[in-house]
Amino acid sequence: MEFKEKLSTYVQEIENAFETLLPAESTRPSRIHEAMRFSLSAGGKRIRPALVLAASELFGDSIKAIPAAVAVECLHTYSLIHDDLPSMDDSDLRRGRPTCHNQFDEATAVLAGDALLTYAFQLLSRHYSEPAETGLRLIQILSETAGSERLIGGQMEDILGEERSLSEDELDFIHLNKTSALIEASLEMGATIGGANHEQIEAVRSYGRCIGLGFQIVDDILDATSDSQTMGKTVGADAASNKSTYVSIHGLEKSREYATALAKEAYQICDELDAGFLKDLAMYLNLRTN
Repeated sequence: MEFKEKLSTYVQEIENAFETLLPAESTRPSRIHEAMRFSLSAGGKRIRPALVLAASELFGDSIKAIPAAVAVECLHTYSLIHDDLPSMDDSDLRRGRPTCHNQFDEATAVLAGDALLTYAFQLLSRHYSEPAETGLRLIQILSETAGSERLIGGQMEDILGEERSLSEDELDFIHLNKTSALIEASLEMGATIGGANHEQIEAVRSYGRCIGLGFQIVDDILDATSDSQTMGKTVGADAASNKSTYVSIHGLEKSREYATALAKEAYQICDELDAGFLKDLAMYLNLRTN
């Protein structure tokens, strides 16, 4: 199956699972469930949950990975809802649609994010209780990734760095945790479900670090060179606020070179794992235009 067709199949499986695995909009109180589903259904590339399925399929069976994939997307969407809030990035658009706080209100958006974060762990505890070791490991991976030392820590460092220029090391810390951590976790969760051994899990985590950091570098490049209509979100805000990015620190040419080098490292890992889909995905992310 060609890469785009395979990715589309994963995305369709994930979005179909929203209907069966999430509370219906009519579930009381309906407003919170409407907001949760509104943000989840806003589209996007679904890269993180697709990675759960792809890694599980690489080493075993992707069918039972669907609840974990949805859990990852719930957690990712929560982080986007909160990132967009007026107290954070104050964004009006997300994936070409109004952000949650614009569609509803700020209090509902905060609670919708909280609910999605919590629901991610409800899914893991409900669907991976047997064997208990697998469920516990999945909860451990996702909770450590989402905590104050990784995803939230990266966001905090990002906020603290808004008033000054960051060093290369500080910028890497932010994005290895704010962006790359959940990509790495998605791969590790899928590989765990698929029965991968320790060396294989370490390999997919290294791959995830490459594409995660590369994703952010490309995002910074597109923020500096693209437009809101193409990207489906507000662009140019980083430059307007003098925020440190890979482009502001390294310039466009060196940023592109850095992203390409990370992509090549990812390709090599995929060759060693015989992971054709993951290699194609790394190429797709490196060459993306939105």
